Amino acid sequence: MPRRTPRTALDRQRTPRRFPKFLGAASICALIAALLSPLTQAAAADSTTALAANDYCGGQCSDILPPGQNGNATLAQILLNQAFGIQPDHAEDQLGPYNNLASGAATLTDAKINDFFNDASFGVASDQVASSTAPGGRTDVTIVRDKKTGVPHITGTTRYGTEYGAGYAAAQDRLWLMDVFRHVGRGQLTSFAGGASSNQGLEQEFWRNAPYTEADLQTQIDNAIANNGARGQQALADANAYIDGINAYIDASDSGRYFPGEYVLTGHKDSITNAGTIDHFKITDLVALASVIGSLFGSGGGGEVNNAISLLAAQSKYGVTEGTKVWESFRERNDPEAVLTVHNGESFPYASKPDTAQGEALPDAGSVTQEPLVYDRTGSAATATATGASATAAATTLTSAKRGMSNALVVSGKYTASGHPIAVFGPQTGYFAPQLLMLQEIQGPGLSARGASFAGLSMYVELGRGQDYSWSATTSGQDIIDTYAVELCQDDYHYLYHGACTAMDKVERTNSWKPTTADGTAAGSYRMQVYRNKYGPVEYRATVGGKKVAYTTLRSSYMHEADSIIGFQMLNDPDYVKSPGTFQSAVQHINYTFNWFYADSSHTAYYNSGDNPVRAAGVDAEFPVWAQAAYEWRNWDPTTNTASYTPPSAHPNSIDQDYYISWNNKQAKDYTTAPWGDGSVHRGNLLEDRVKKLVAAGGVTRSSLTKAMADAALADLRAEDVLPKLLKVINSATVTDTTAAAAVTKLSDWVTAGAKRKETSAGSKAYANADAIRILDAWWPLLVKAEFEPGLGTDLYTAFSNNLPIDESPSAAHGPTGAHAGSSFQYGWWSYVDKDIRAVLGESVQGGLSQKYCGGGTLSACRDALISTLKTAAGLTAAQVYPGDDQCSAGDQWCADSIVQRTLGGIKHGKITWQNRPTYQQVVEYTSHR
Repeated sequence: MPRRTPRTALDRQRTPRRFPKFLGAASICALIAALLSPLTQAAAADSTTALAANDYCGGQCSDILPPGQNGNATLAQILLNQAFGIQPDHAEDQLGPYNNLASGAATLTDAKINDFFNDASFGVASDQVASSTAPGGRTDVTIVRDKKTGVPHITGTTRYGTEYGAGYAAAQDRLWLMDVFRHVGRGQLTSFAGGASSNQGLEQEFWRNAPYTEADLQTQIDNAIANNGARGQQALADANAYIDGINAYIDASDSGRYFPGEYVLTGHKDSITNAGTIDHFKITDLVALASVIGSLFGSGGGGEVNNAISLLAAQSKYGVTEGTKVWESFRERNDPEAVLTVHNGESFPYASKPDTAQGEALPDAGSVTQEPLVYDRTGSAATATATGASATAAATTLTSAKRGMSNALVVSGKYTASGHPIAVFGPQTGYFAPQLLMLQEIQGPGLSARGASFAGLSMYVELGRGQDYSWSATTSGQDIIDTYAVELCQDDYHYLYHGACTAMDKVERTNSWKPTTADGTAAGSYRMQVYRNKYGPVEYRATVGGKKVAYTTLRSSYMHEADSIIGFQMLNDPDYVKSPGTFQSAVQHINYTFNWFYADSSHTAYYNSGDNPVRAAGVDAEFPVWAQAAYEWRNWDPTTNTASYTPPSAHPNSIDQDYYISWNNKQAKDYTTAPWGDGSVHRGNLLEDRVKKLVAAGGVTRSSLTKAMADAALADLRAEDVLPKLLKVINSATVTDTTAAAAVTKLSDWVTAGAKRKETSAGSKAYANADAIRILDAWWPLLVKAEFEPGLGTDLYTAFSNNLPIDESPSAAHGPTGAHAGSSFQYGWWSYVDKDIRAVLGESVQGGLSQKYCGGGTLSACRDALISTLKTAAGLTAAQVYPGDDQCSAGDQWCADSIVQRTLGGIKHGKITWQNRPTYQQVVEYTSHR
């Protein structure tokens, strides 16, 4: 393991007064030697600190959040890390246990769970206290950090002091990251952190969706407070206290010169004179941060224009009636074979296909153009790399294939060995250094929780545990975004609103940058420009029936980024959440699209949150509609962007079902989600099959449920659920070609071995069945194209591929999640292949495609196509299948799959083996209840 410098030492180290550029190890050694002056020890541990008495989990609550709690690093620590790989204390001490579960799960027992997870009990035993701090010299709050992980345990005697401590602890652990993301939310990242193409893409991606002015941010705060009575006022007080704590740490670290070193590397602070400032946080920063997180994980919908384009392509090829039928079969709105979270047959109709669509505004063929975002490029902003990053950002923003991620496995006590429910769940938020989430425990008046929160929004625990209950979430993706065709008048920047020609509002950001030590990108600048109107930001231009229109996107959470604070406040309140019903009531106040899960000592529960707008009768949520009063959301007020929303009872919900699974799959019967791909094969099946088997056998334990999660985390969905059927077609006759036969043998052996992408042994960095994995990775895109493109035609095949990516294997950099991100197999054509191959084989298919595609529907021709593409795939070398990138050399299969903690600051971490599992994860089993 890399060496570490103690947090209680070097995080107090002053910023050096001499700072050479990164010239090499020798010069860095000289600098470090000059820095190693006497160090100030942290405050003495409070030996009286003991485990909290309000903990009903009986030592059976565990959690993990890699790479580590400490996400801040001084300049000295950054230099040590860059030169020698030395890690600041607690910067990556959760990465090893997290990684080791991939190889250790097979022999996991309840007694060994905390070899791979942290003890998530409340409090800190007196002999485990690493430090105890009174932030800002206050007497009403203490931050205790434990020796093992450095997690802050915040205990306050006043509400203000408690929240002040939460803000102070957040800044201790994530100040630089918080600063980065408040600038991302405002579309100002490049001016703050540098003009790297990735920074350009990031700010463009989020600002296109939420082009807020400072006044907009403040208005959202004012409305959220005004609409929520006493709880709203308490939320405002909590947020202000939290910000006071953040700013107290900024002042202390600035004067003490132990602020994050990235401020020097990006030119905001001078290493010699300490000149420069770290701007204080303000309350609108929290809304900017929330808009980023909500857009990433909690805003289902969009893609209506792409849907319209593919529908028109289908109708062009097959005619309107048959083309619509083909389109609907690929859309799989309510596939009868889809895995469900609420699986008792209860129906929750939402966004269903109307009998007769009203108000549809489909574009004229070939008329759609994407609204430009970036103008007046200069310098490095005008390079091909920069424009490519902009194109990727736009595609990511406008698709319905949002980053979903996250999973949950929850089993009723009726089927566990102890008789108490068990849950293994968590959000799959990607892997970053430092991590977007941070752990904390917060105990104070009206607050009692431990868990994870997004950095800069940690006035409350957002996912975690209370005194006698735990909760978690997965992204749900139901459609809260609609696209309106706004008819233009006068010019391209005026539109008809209820018959009146009205000017659009233009919002702009001008960003410029110059090279810094952290980012050597050459100087450049650009201007971002968004036109918006009452129906939201303009995303496309087109004609509809010859009329010029602007397509705008309106989401129910637009101008409501702060509203969810009330739900999180309730989840942290032990006097509010006392049962499954009160839990469901709390998460009903969260307006983002999430699936919420709950477990206590006797009950489990589920609720799907989000402000689901009530649409006008006949409106099909899949396609753009005219921006006319008849087709607006019911009781929509454009001034506040509020409307009538479906009642809580209409949202998928359940208490004490035998078990729940979720991996961004379909929530319930008749509940349509915006992303495509909720069909017969979904990664949710990997959990469903394993948990269903455990429940049938009974006697489920924490370790057995964790094993089920960990086993699914190494599974190749294509190999487990689709490959056996492909091999059945190929083996319908003797395979005489030697190349194909050898490939079939390897693939068959892999399926027999469990179809896992797993190392031969822990740390080997080589997969068992490596050849079979390489063959399938190469074969999948080839076989999909050979199976479907001849029948669909190139135009329709391409259009459907824009609706749903073909593949998302761990190494597929082209997938929505990107390479080295862990999360895999969320989006792909596995259901289409499964249904089509079964149909060709003559097997029963519910909700099948409108026709057979493989080989034109004949078994022999389908077999020929599969064998031909299999031979091509088998002949590709590892270097061709895994061409290498900035992380890996060509041909390195393990590395191509590996998880990389993407650097958002100066500290780097090593790669870990691929696992498809939550980033923050809990394993819980409560033994008693209040």
